[in-house]
Amino acid sequence: MTDLTPKKRSSSKTADPGRPPPFELRESPIQGRGAFATRRIRKGARITEYIGERISQAEADARYDDEAMERHHTFLFNLDEKTVVDGAVNGNDARFINHSCDPNCQAFIEEDRIFIYALRDIAQDEELCYDYAYERAEGMDEDSEALYVCRCGAKNCRGTILAPPKPPERARPVKKAAKRTHPRKAKEHNPRGPKGPRSQRTSRKGSGGRKRA
Repeated sequence: MTDLTPKKRSSSKTADPGRPPPFELRESPIQGRGAFATRRIRKGARITEYIGERISQAEADARYDDEAMERHHTFLFNLDEKTVVDGAVNGNDARFINHSCDPNCQAFIEEDRIFIYALRDIAQDEELCYDYAYERAEGMDEDSEALYVCRCGAKNCRGTILAPPKPPERARPVKKAAKRTHPRKAKEHNPRGPKGPRSQRTSRKGSGGRKRA
């Protein structure tokens, strides 16, 4: 198996090598174990890096069968169209951050690395969550969608950890884009979603807000 992890990188598993991550693992009312803030986290703060073994899309498909994907027993994050980060191998506690339809965190890709940032001020003891927004696999039926039930309990819960269905594209007049005058924001990213029926399996791209980094 080929390890695509860059050779030159810090051995630290936190975004800030000088301090421990501002969260710890506890039992979560959402699902299993979750990450809870151990101190106040300000809006915009980089909380941690999502790390793990870097493998190809094909290796990820071979490593986890459809049953594992349906039971959500994976910690996969699409880095790009070719590379997946598997947090289950050489990963850190960032892989335990749960989904919420009312997230307080978001994953971003910066220079081929995935970082988790605070979307708003987060109080001590508050659970860290981001919106997984799994891309819907091509040809998903109602039975398949039922496997991705959301239990976040948010007032705006949409009942699923799948991304909302995309509205039909509308015809729009062609307009020249205005010249960009501000820096480009880091790309939002979401975790790797369902692979779809075996006969229609496709590589999933992280949706732009995602998990998905």
